[in-house]
Amino acid sequence: MQDMRYLNLFGKITRIDTRFYFVYNGIVFFCVPKELISKAIGEEGRNVRTLHNIIGKKIKIIPVPLGIQHIKPFIDIIVSPVTFKNVEVKGNELILTAGNTQNRAALIGRNKVRLSEMQKIIHDFFGKEFRII
Repeated sequence: MQDMRYLNLFGKITRIDTRFYFVYNGIVFFCVPKELISKAIGEEGRNVRTLHNIIGKKIKIIPVPLGIQHIKPFIDIIVSPVTFKNVEVKGNELILTAGNTQNRAALIGRNKVRLSEMQKIIHDFFGKEFRII
């Protein structure tokens, strides 16, 4: 129910309909086609500020990934400012190489909250399993 409210609110404020919305690390992400990002953000960020004031959470508007070839920049935008070394696709599995232990811990999160959020996002967008090494 909350998902529908957020999507309807986003549509009313930005005048852009999207089906893609998710929450990662307390930030609400809306995915729109790349050519509509500036319209969705609004003049001087007006739409993002309005959404932030109503929802009460940080808002990010990002481009919709068009396929597996866009998976690395997609994940990079979501987990920023945390960095990672590499992303590999092996069969039905997506493997993210974190690098050092601090980045790995930040990507997994306390009680594996961020890991489970990212697993759901990757499964919804790409239909693959996700793990961090």
